[in-house]
Order: sequence, then structure tokens, then C-alpha cells
Amino acid sequence: MEHGMYVTSQQSTELQDEQSNGKNIEATPDRTEDYPPVLPLSGSLTHLGQVDQSDSRFRIPDEQLSSCWYRSIPVQPVLTRDSLRQYLQVRPDQTVLILHAKVAQKSYGSEKRFFCPPPCVYLSGPGWKLKQEELKASGLGDSACKLCGYMGLDNAGSSQMETLKMNFEEQPDSKRFGCAKTLYISDTDKRKHFRLVLKLFFSNGQEIGSFYSKLIKVISKPSQKKQSMKNADLCISSGSKVSLFNRLRSQTVSTRYLSVEGEAFVASARQWAAFTMYLVDDQGFARGDYPIRDGYICYGCAVRLVCTSTGVALPTMVIRKVNKQYASLDVDEPVSQLHKCAFQFKDSNRMYLCLSNEKIIQFQASPCPKDPSKELLSDGSCWTIIGTETVEYTFSESLMCSQRAVTPFPVIGSLELNGGGDVAMLEVHGENFSPILKIWFGDVEAETMYRSPKSLICVVPDISVFSREWRWLRHSWTA
Repeated sequence: MEHGMYVTSQQSTELQDEQSNGKNIEATPDRTEDYPPVLPLSGSLTHLGQVDQSDSRFRIPDEQLSSCWYRSIPVQPVLTRDSLRQYLQVRPDQTVLILHAKVAQKSYGSEKRFFCPPPCVYLSGPGWKLKQEELKASGLGDSACKLCGYMGLDNAGSSQMETLKMNFEEQPDSKRFGCAKTLYISDTDKRKHFRLVLKLFFSNGQEIGSFYSKLIKVISKPSQKKQSMKNADLCISSGSKVSLFNRLRSQTVSTRYLSVEGEAFVASARQWAAFTMYLVDDQGFARGDYPIRDGYICYGCAVRLVCTSTGVALPTMVIRKVNKQYASLDVDEPVSQLHKCAFQFKDSNRMYLCLSNEKIIQFQASPCPKDPSKELLSDGSCWTIIGTETVEYTFSESLMCSQRAVTPFPVIGSLELNGGGDVAMLEVHGENFSPILKIWFGDVEAETMYRSPKSLICVVPDISVFSREWRWLRHSWTA
């Protein structure tokens, strides 16, 4: 059995949803009966319920509700230790993975500069199929159990011009894939940052939830000026994720993305892959190993590209700036978003990463007779680089007894341990917390106290209760 900290929720129809974003923690909601009214009390704290604000005897001023502590009459939860133990053994999870670019170019007038690479969604995990089978078992037909989704910009209108329907197709690895190819932001939208929102539901109308991307920076056009570290949000740092695409003569229909199929690199017109880009230490390279280092990616540096989903990596290459189809060998400025660049295989005879139709090949550049610091490239060896973000939500509806949406997701930012010995308290800092959340250690529920939408506290159970196989405990010794 796996051990770890989990957060579950006891649902109340009186609680209202709020918008959320960011990475998730695993949540397995269930349902309880209505909470009885409770009175603010002093003394020890127990599981939290709902305050009856309609009764003046129990009313707490609104300004105190977000920060006060209060105690409730204990409610017997529907989620039992046996049911959670079964969940941990089977793990019927449902995962929503959203991939998108860090920046988006604004469209002006009637033009439409579609986001490139286009936002992609992957749905994975056995829980999706189990949920559909559950709906069919309730008497619904196949047409009512299909997964549907719409993607658009947050705070945008509800017209179909501003949201795109997502068509999810089954892939060989059992994942479902969808892509929003024609999303754009117009110049009438004055925001400097925005988020994408994905709304998922079944075709019978049952809502699954709303899932948000990370913040996307709006730019007017790629900067042609020499970049400095002052524009850190436009620079690309070692260890960050990027996407590479090639567009022949600026034609959208000719766009090809560097991707991975199996263990082979390909140029795909449909799907793109996120790559982690690392700076490689030149001294370590000379010794035969490949130590990575921190810092911003600059032209002339040795880098490695590692696929985030498969772990497949390209050989070490030197990144070069491209200007009018020439690779500049003497440029050392920071690499910026949406710059044209090329990748020369390190210690090779002018060999560059190149595409030919859907294949990835090596292309030998020609030296420039007029300028020895430049090399002539082919169209297929000129790439556009852009930073990317990944947001992953994992949850399970296997323990749910209602049709309530699973969002907003609780987001954990940090953990703070207080006390020790017989009584240890763990404070969880984050976002989107509510009184319905409960913290579990493995299959053991911890006494959980709600403090605010950004703070939960729980009593850490004795380690022998949830980790019986632990025979040694860590002790601090002083000399």
C-alpha cells in the first residue's frame, strides 16, 4: 500500500465554487448530510462544519469569517478507511494535462494570430473509462456519456467566437488528445496577462469542472532588440520548458513542430512536445560527461533538449541566432521568446538540426564567403523557440456520491510542521481551501481544522498508525 498525504473533501451543497488555477493535489470528494448549525466556541478544535448565518444567535460578522476558528458537532463522514484503502490500491485517477505557450502574440484589427504552438489537452488515467461505465450503468446511452470540452480565455464572453469546442481523440497509449488551433487574443483586450480555461463535461450535461492554465504574457511582436537580463520574463532559463516549430515562408499551414513518437524525433503538423532545455558545462563536456548548470540560455552556449514526456534527449548542440537564413557564430546575447534560432551539433562540421517533411535530419550549412562569422542554412534548419508551461490536475470521482464539479482545486504551496513528540501539528498553506477538506496520511484520517481559504491545520497521527512497517525513526543528536 502506498503512504502519503492526501486531501479529501466532504461536500456541502451550501458551499459555493470559486475559480482556481495552478497545480493540484489529489482530491477524492464524497458527500455528507447537511451540517447542523454550530456555535463559535473556545477550547479544543475538531472537524469543522458549516456556520448557520441565517440564525442571529449564531451569526459571525462577515469580516471575521475568513480568519476565525470555530468548532462543529462531529459529523460521521461517508468516506471510510476501507474505501480509501481500496482507492490507494487501485488508483482509478483522472488526469487533465494542459500544455500551452508562455507568451501570446496579440492580433490587430481583423487579423487573427493564432496561438503557436496551439494549447493542447491530454486526458489520461483509468478513472475516465470507469466514470463513463458508471454513467452507462445508470441507464444512459453511449451518446450521453461522451467527454466534451470547450476552451477559451478567462473572463471572456460566452459566444462561440471566443470559445472553441475540443474534440478528444483516442491515442494508442489510451490517452485522449484535443487541440485548440484557432484561439487568439485581439487588440480590444487590453490585458497584459490572461489564462486559458478548459470546461469539461459529459454529453448528458453533467459538469466535470473548469481547469485553468498558468498566466500567459501578451506581447505585440517578437523583440528584435538585443535582450538583457532585465527582461527576465522574455528570456529562457536553463531547466525551463520550450517548444520548437518551423514555419516555411510564414505560412501557418506549413507549421511543423518538433515532437517525439516512440523514441524517434519527428516534425509533426498535429502535436507538439515540450522539451526541457539545459545549459551544458563546456568543461564537463570535454571530460566526457554532461553536467548541467543554471543561468539564462545565450547564443553560442551548449544545450541539451530532453522531452518532458518520454525522457528522450537530443545530442548536445550549440544554439545559434538566425538572421535572414544565416546562423550568426559570434552572437552571445540571451535567447528571447519567439526568436529564430538554429541548433548546431557540437563539434560537428557545420551540421544542424533540420526537418525534411516529417523527418528530423542533419543538414550541413554552407560557409558565407563574405563573412566567416555566418553560415547559410536551409529553410528546414531555422526554428522558432518559445517557452511553454504545463499544468496537471489529478483527481478521482470514484468515491463521489454527487454530481458536483471537482473544481476549484485545492493548491498546496508549502507545509509547516509545528511541535513534535506526542503532539505535532501540520499547517498547510495554499489556495482554494474550504471546510469540507480533510487531510489523510495514507488510509488514516487526520483531525483537520479549516482556518481560511489559504490555510488548513491538522494533527499528525502517530507514525505507527499509518506506517506500521517503519521500524526506525530519525532522532537528532548533538555532540
